[in-house]
Amino acid sequence: MQTNQQQLHRGLSERHIRLMALGAAIGVGLFLGSANAIKLAGPGILLAYLLGGAAIFIIMRALGEMAVHNPVAGSFSRYARDYLGPLSGYLTGWNYWFLWLVTCVAEITAVGIYMQMWFPDSPQWAWALAALIAMGSVNLITVKAYGEFEFWFAMIKVVTIVAMILAGLAMIVFGFGNNGVAIGISNLTAHGGFFPNGAQGVLMSLQMVMFAYLGVEMIGLTAGEAANPAKSIPDAINSVFWRIVIFYVGALFVILSLYPWNELGTTGSPFVMTFERLGIREAAGIINFVVLTAALSSCNGGIFSTGRMLYNLAQQKQAPAFFAHTSPGGVPRAAILVSAAALLIGVVANYLAPAKVFVWVTSIATFGAIWTWGVILVSHMKFRQRLSAQDKAALAFRMPMYPIASWIALAFLVLVIGLMAYFPDTRVALYIGPAFLILLVVLYFATGINKRDGAAASA
Repeated sequence: MQTNQQQLHRGLSERHIRLMALGAAIGVGLFLGSANAIKLAGPGILLAYLLGGAAIFIIMRALGEMAVHNPVAGSFSRYARDYLGPLSGYLTGWNYWFLWLVTCVAEITAVGIYMQMWFPDSPQWAWALAALIAMGSVNLITVKAYGEFEFWFAMIKVVTIVAMILAGLAMIVFGFGNNGVAIGISNLTAHGGFFPNGAQGVLMSLQMVMFAYLGVEMIGLTAGEAANPAKSIPDAINSVFWRIVIFYVGALFVILSLYPWNELGTTGSPFVMTFERLGIREAAGIINFVVLTAALSSCNGGIFSTGRMLYNLAQQKQAPAFFAHTSPGGVPRAAILVSAAALLIGVVANYLAPAKVFVWVTSIATFGAIWTWGVILVSHMKFRQRLSAQDKAALAFRMPMYPIASWIALAFLVLVIGLMAYFPDTRVALYIGPAFLILLVVLYFATGINKRDGAAASA
């Protein structure tokens, strides 16, 4: 039995989780043009986002089925422990904690860069520290406060993208901002065709596309604090694919129709260019504000994720016990404070360490994303195998086309790993990522966690 000091509160409403799901799927990369991926695939990037979105939808449905059946804070780490064994749960939990740690360091650093547009003479580190303190404080209040901030951060991104899509469509169809001459969609095929670099270009862009989706699995972590997980989790997950289609594919369709794909990334953000074309002089400032909130949103979500993962690991006796204690408001304060402290070290290291070292560290996060998604799919397969025919029939939220869809999604992840091996810049992830897992395994046995897990299993 958990005591009151070890319980999370179910303070996240359907409104919070629905917008959190959307906010997690829309990152800073979209606003900055997804230029690197577009250079590889041209307009064919639209197909790459659709394929990646379909794979993520399968992964999320697998996670959703388990989350509705057993809504716990540890989510995929707990499911890995329950269905694949204690070591798998341990590796997945600590791997995901570090993944978000690295991601948050990058986002906090980005906040400092964005603020210098308005305050060019201010020290970058001061804004990074302020962002960390602000988002850490929000997470320490109540989970409802976190959800409220995340709701409005996501709303800002949604409104901006919808405005950009509508404005772009007005230019394409009616010629607004172009002296009344409809721009049309000829740019999709006029510069080497829809697939200017062939199928190979689309395949090569997949690795970048997939990591734009990192964070959507965070919905699973909200299950332990959702007021009504049986309704809010399915609603949020079912809408992920369509939101990706509307916001990613819709925005990129407009951008690629308005501007030649081979010129993107050389003249600034296409969002800024589109709004300026409509006569909005403050476009650069508006978009800078939006990417600032996107970075703060990612930092906010990262602190939430790292705190909940440490809380879960402590409950499983795979982390120090004090991480399992919660405040009267149901917040795992110790876990959040330690994660925030680790982020502070990361920010300092980011300024002091050579750029190449930081690239190597972020490659662990890259590998960690693939690991997490793969573990979700394999855990779900084991989960299904353990259910009786009667239990399967009673599932409230079924994954469609099981198990064919699971195998297709796993094959897709293997393809992405193969593409990572192809590029020298990402190949390092396939060295460092497994090496990091080996280090975790060594610590698992060296610290005696394996013995505690064995004792708990036999008890």
